[in-house]
Amino acid sequence: MADRIADIWGARTPHGADSPWPVRVDQYLAEGVPEGEVQWVPSACVLCSNGCGMDIAVHSGQIVGVRGRASDRVSHGRLGPKGLFGWQANNSPDRLTEPLVRRDGELRPASWDEAMGLVVERSRQVLDEHGPLAMGFYNSGQLFLEDYYTLSLLVRAGIGTPHLDGNTRLCTATADFALKETFGTDGDPGSLRDFDLCDTIFAVGHNIAETQTVLWARILDRLHGPDRPRLVVVDPRRTAVAREADVHLPIRNGTNLALLNGIQHELIANDRVDRAFVDAHTVGFDQLAAIVADYPPERVAEICGVPAEDIRAAARILGSADRLVSTCLQGVYQSHQATASACQVNNINLLRGMIGEPGRTVFQMNGQPTAQNTRETGANGDMTALRNWQNPDHVADLARIWNVDPLQIPTWAPPTHVMQIFRHAETGSIRFLWIVGTNPAVSLPELHRIRSILAQENLFVVVSDAFLNETGHLADVVLPAAVWGEKTGTFTNHDRTVHLSVKAVDPPGQARPDMDIFLDYATRMELKDKDGAPLIPWRTPEECFEAFKRVTAGRPCDYSGLSYEKLRGSPGIQWPCNENAPEGTERLYADHQFNTDTDYCEDYGHDLATGAAHERNDHAALRTNGRAILKSTHYLPPHEAPSEEFPLLYTTGRTVYHWHTRTKSRRAPQLNAAAPEMWVELAAGDAERLGVREGDLVRVESARGAIEARAHVSGVREGVVFAPFHYGYWDLPDGGATDGDPTENGATGDGPGGNGRRRAANELTVTEWDPVSHQPLFKVAAVRVEKVADGGGVPSPAPTTTTARPVSGDAPGTSGGDGVRETVEEAREETR
Repeated sequence: MADRIADIWGARTPHGADSPWPVRVDQYLAEGVPEGEVQWVPSACVLCSNGCGMDIAVHSGQIVGVRGRASDRVSHGRLGPKGLFGWQANNSPDRLTEPLVRRDGELRPASWDEAMGLVVERSRQVLDEHGPLAMGFYNSGQLFLEDYYTLSLLVRAGIGTPHLDGNTRLCTATADFALKETFGTDGDPGSLRDFDLCDTIFAVGHNIAETQTVLWARILDRLHGPDRPRLVVVDPRRTAVAREADVHLPIRNGTNLALLNGIQHELIANDRVDRAFVDAHTVGFDQLAAIVADYPPERVAEICGVPAEDIRAAARILGSADRLVSTCLQGVYQSHQATASACQVNNINLLRGMIGEPGRTVFQMNGQPTAQNTRETGANGDMTALRNWQNPDHVADLARIWNVDPLQIPTWAPPTHVMQIFRHAETGSIRFLWIVGTNPAVSLPELHRIRSILAQENLFVVVSDAFLNETGHLADVVLPAAVWGEKTGTFTNHDRTVHLSVKAVDPPGQARPDMDIFLDYATRMELKDKDGAPLIPWRTPEECFEAFKRVTAGRPCDYSGLSYEKLRGSPGIQWPCNENAPEGTERLYADHQFNTDTDYCEDYGHDLATGAAHERNDHAALRTNGRAILKSTHYLPPHEAPSEEFPLLYTTGRTVYHWHTRTKSRRAPQLNAAAPEMWVELAAGDAERLGVREGDLVRVESARGAIEARAHVSGVREGVVFAPFHYGYWDLPDGGATDGDPTENGATGDGPGGNGRRRAANELTVTEWDPVSHQPLFKVAAVRVEKVADGGGVPSPAPTTTTARPVSGDAPGTSGGDGVRETVEEAREETR
């Protein structure tokens, strides 16, 4: 028995590179449920991008627990805390069970006919009066492939608007663009098994221990095994990952590119480049070498605020690796030179000749469980099946499959990213906005602006969700949606592994699967193909999957060899899966032929400094001939630097116990109890200068707004203030909610432990984005901090088990308490 709140990663099962990762099956059942009476339904976890295979326990028509699947290629039976406990949100009494329609300023219950009738009526009015460019759609990274593909076809070919994006724009848009810039198309080239085989790991801005707990358990088992890989970590906080590092580089926020240029400088200067590989399989080396020549360790040390010798030590480790796995996430992606920095991580592996082979790869990690599917289906800023929106042949081929006129698919400009969608709504050119499974009133930057846009009278807002969150309170129509476990569908993780999740229980009340809602809308809107037949021909998830297989055939994300039957109970299968690779493909580019041919590539590339899009002739001039592209550019400082008025750097991030804006995770008692309230982290030196002690109430203010929360004195870099982004405006620590108005400062409540203060981290963040991926900045803002009230010696609510562990040992340890223990058992023979 184990307390998996206190022991996040579970028991160690160490192993060496010459042996497979051992199986450990994690399980949690609600108290009092007889295991012998449980029905187990196959699925996978949707509470991070790892996509761990699991089975859902069903008893008396209700989800009552989960267990890891021993045979799963991703997790080998393991589950993290969110996977073990997060399912309880499905059973929450707070679930939306009927549509809501705004009448006389209030959201009131309505029938589906009334709600959908109003949505369709307003859609037709907007289309008649303003055209398709007045229609916008913003979806999630947590739906299923079948939901996304239905939405993509509906919006791209039915409505005919380019204004479709996913909240993957906030987490992994840069991963998508960095892969396209370097390798020609999306899709991480490696396999999670490469972490079992490598001798060196390079983690840049990636707090693996909290964002992908099972992956960190996998890495820990190597780090504690007989042939420990070396670990280099770049992070301004002393994370659990950093504590295991051979070299930890706690750089200043926003200086990733300077550091990565400096490491490449050292690789080239010390002859640590595989020149035979570079000459045969890449283009762009000479320009790269000329740029990084300007970044010797002493200059980089001055920019990044870390010792030059530590930079050299990191470069020596990377330069002497035989099997290197590099990875990055939000610390790279949510910054002003995001794509440029992510491309340098790709470059380091390419300079070392380490791609496409066991233990040699780069991971541009995803943050959400189905982020990969938004990109593959075209439900964000990409064309369906990794086609190139600038390539007329790709567009014509897609139009042929959809049986529509190519001109109906909006490709006269890039698909619109969410920050621009909200700008169009702000100026009145978008009049209809449908938000699906996401909470921008908490998750987007500069929240007072976002709230004001959503509250505009001339913007009709539709929200599909399982709970009434901050965004739903600002909607005109709210549609109750089914969630994981209540519908059937597929989803793909960050190493291209596809899982099938089978419906385990019915959704509550009148809640419906997202795909069914979109089909109802398409039918009511009378969307047709060019022959007058229904635009969307499928009616079931499996029929949709079969249609998606056809649209991917011959493209990099080829699903044509997959089927529901093949996926049912499988350990997960990696795309491409087709007649040439019927069991899937573990690694891309094993032949070192990349998807960069001009006629095949997904994107013609960009200038990394300005974001200017290249055209076909620009790309053709590279003469790639299947070679990877070494993209490079110079470091530029962030636009908002600390000043006398705002002397500290502000950054946001995640905690292991919560998921996005806590819409679901705060309704899991164990997760909510582990991290019930907002906190802000200060370095010990900064806290002393400010006269702040652990638990004091502080006010953090930027040029855009302010938040108040208890201070936590942690191992964060001096000069940096960290805040978790999960917390909203009026959700209470016990999981309840007030009737507060999210257009105001927040709900009422008294004292440091109350709720009468603004507590959403994105009050402070800036409306700015990377020029290539258009991913917003959440890692760099200038703030000031002042003490508001004495904490009375009560510690902050920050968990003590993770990055936020206190610098002193005074705070009580975070634990799950009674009823939280999960069972770890040897895998049953029949589940192997």
